Amino acid sequence: MTPSRSALPGLLSLSLGYFSLGTISLAVVGLNGPIGDDLHVQPATVGILVTVFALTFAVCAPTAPILLRRWNRKRVLLVGIGLLTVGAALGAVAPNYGFLTVTRVLGAMGAAVFGPGASAAGALIVPAERRQRALATVFGGMTAAAVLGVPLASFLGGTLGWRPALLGVAGLSALAFVAVLLFVPEIPSGEPPTARAYREAMRTPATAATVTTTLLFMAAQFTVYGIAGAYLKDRFGASSGLISLTLLAFGVIGVAGNACAPRIAERLGGGRTVSVAVLGLALGFALLLVAPHSTPGIAFFAFWAFFSQMYQAPQQARLVELVPLQPGLILALNAAALYLGMSLGSFIGSSLLPDLGAGPIPWAALGVLVLAGLAHLSSVRQVAAAAAAGADRSATAPVRAG
Repeated sequence: MTPSRSALPGLLSLSLGYFSLGTISLAVVGLNGPIGDDLHVQPATVGILVTVFALTFAVCAPTAPILLRRWNRKRVLLVGIGLLTVGAALGAVAPNYGFLTVTRVLGAMGAAVFGPGASAAGALIVPAERRQRALATVFGGMTAAAVLGVPLASFLGGTLGWRPALLGVAGLSALAFVAVLLFVPEIPSGEPPTARAYREAMRTPATAATVTTTLLFMAAQFTVYGIAGAYLKDRFGASSGLISLTLLAFGVIGVAGNACAPRIAERLGGGRTVSVAVLGLALGFALLLVAPHSTPGIAFFAFWAFFSQMYQAPQQARLVELVPLQPGLILALNAAALYLGMSLGSFIGSSLLPDLGAGPIPWAALGVLVLAGLAHLSSVRQVAAAAAAGADRSATAPVRAG
């Protein structure tokens, strides 16, 4: 089933917001060279901008629901996308690397407010049975950012310059602000989150392991993807044009993975779908290790995009099922873990690349992914154990006379 017609404009508006969020957060992956040349910094230093954005997001995402708990959900969304827009616009006129770093912090604060709020809103404006599809639609904007946003930013950065590229992204974010204002309905705030609510959520069986899986899964992915431009150039001798084309192919395949995820989850269940994503990502990294040092080898880089984007919607749906009374809270924790993983992965890749070169980087990604697989296995077992305990309690409960 697809989202209901009445909810679709709101879902697409949230998806557009996620598209601008994803493009702003990841644009420096494609703009690494132009930014470095203009501001006279090394490629690895430019890569740290991804880390700065991700760390800021990770810190702010869990705290924003508490600080803004008296605001309705739509107002929170508008404040978030507004800050994201301002951060991108100021970044386009940054006179130096330090100022650009500050604009990344401002944009990440807005993203931390908007991202989890958008996922929670998408889950709440449709019936429960359509939640997987709704979440896939909303998060599809993030996936589409890899298809169009990052390669387009890379192309514009190479032709017009990185400043017009960031200014264009700011305009797109402003458009998302208007769409959310017009099409997203007012949504009740629900139970106000507190620090105690966070502690109780993390004590729910499988929640901590599931959030940890997200952190490690993203860290593994961004150990390679966070330095994509430098990796493709060093490993395969790719030109700037070929790098843009590869990132485009990566994004297209990722969109397919995100689109297929709800159907796969309906057949396999959320837990097994995440297992397939972890195994598929591991296969992708293994293929990179044996890929020929030539242009055809680049095809292996795009292969694992399907599994990287197949992961998100089922994992978010699993968390909402675990903590149904606080969807915004638990999705904020998951989003914080997601961006913390991006930060960790980008840091690992940026740290290893100068000394080791691109060749061994997937080994590091595989090592992190093994830890993600173990965390996921733990979460699945905890869910099964909780379900069995609940069934036992129901079987032994006294029967009341009608």
